[in-house]
Amino acid sequence: MKQNIGRIERVVRIAAGLGIVSLALVGPHSPWGWLGLIPLATGLVGWCPPYALLGINTCKCRH
Repeated sequence: MKQNIGRIERVVRIAAGLGIVSLALVGPHSPWGWLGLIPLATGLVGWCPPYALLGINTCKCRH
């Protein structure tokens, strides 16, 4: 898997994912908060499956 998410986008995805997951743990205890695991995981890994399918690459990394 080649990274296709840039550094800034990864930080935003991780922060958003943690914020959304916190809704399941601390906030209104909604099971929808577990959807925050998706942006959290893609931010941590640096690879997004839909980006790969669509040919999008926001990463300026050298491979």
